[in-house]
Amino acid sequence: MAVKIRLRRMGQKKAPFYRVVVADSRSPRDGKCIEEIGTYDPTVEPSQFKVNEELAKKWLANGAQPTETVAKLFKQAGIEK
Repeated sequence: MAVKIRLRRMGQKKAPFYRVVVADSRSPRDGKCIEEIGTYDPTVEPSQFKVNEELAKKWLANGAQPTETVAKLFKQAGIEK
């Protein structure tokens, strides 16, 4: 099973809010996830990113692949493999 760390879109139209989730790569964007590890809110200035670093590092060590956007957010937060 290919596992990805990606964003799940929440919020209203034109007011996005995202949850950082660990999910099977075959599941839909807003579908079932394995675990929630954080949040991302791009609507506030500056954008707000909160993540449980221990869980993120655990999933990265277990082979979960972050999407491009999540990889950029992790790099800003100082989370690497």
